[in-house]
Amino acid sequence: MTTDTLNTAPPALVPEEDAIFLDFDGTLVDIALRPDAVQVPEGLAEMLMDLHAMCGGALALVSGRAMGELAGFLPRFTGPLIGSHGAESRGLDLPGASHSVDLAALHARFAEFAAANGLLAEPKPHGAAIHFRSRPEAEAMARAFASEMISLHPGLTLQPAKMAFELRPEGATKDTALRLVADAAPFAGRRPVYLGDDTTDEPALIWAQELGGIGVKVGEGASAARWRLASPDAVRAWLAAATET
Repeated sequence: MTTDTLNTAPPALVPEEDAIFLDFDGTLVDIALRPDAVQVPEGLAEMLMDLHAMCGGALALVSGRAMGELAGFLPRFTGPLIGSHGAESRGLDLPGASHSVDLAALHARFAEFAAANGLLAEPKPHGAAIHFRSRPEAEAMARAFASEMISLHPGLTLQPAKMAFELRPEGATKDTALRLVADAAPFAGRRPVYLGDDTTDEPALIWAQELGGIGVKVGEGASAARWRLASPDAVRAWLAAATET
């Protein structure tokens, strides 16, 4: 069940008992016009490392971004990373993704379409995305293009996102990745806590709550989450409060 009227802030974190999983764009940092233009607030990595230590290493970032790109934004965060919706990872025993897609050709086609239509193409290690944030009126066109590309590339699936459509490997989802790591050290036996802002995060929010944990929707919009924080600023303040106890 989803709702767009949630306004309840989540309960305080208990680092000694929680396993914390955090989306990046729109959750820890504000979304920018271009994926490469996000601004990482000063001290974010250090705060995450403090919280990582307090919860015995049971804190991971979970993103649709390529893992290398995510690591590049937070070079001083050395904890676990899950990138490309679970197709890549660092510091975790995840199988990754395999497919036979000609990525060079796929990326070239996305770039060609984006240049011809004033949109932004984002090549990814296991797929590609087309962003229409600069031209919201182009949503239907972008969707039609992404759907056409799916029909031409078996093994990939269409993933709607905020002002974008992405092609990702079938089976590579955030909740699938979390189900694989949740029973392994250092996450096993802890209350799962997941924060996310997008449709790609909804299955992971549901997963955390089904296990008796906390699902937190960030920003506006309908969600299955039982709790909500208004913005990345509010998320960072909520996380920082746990490091000050």
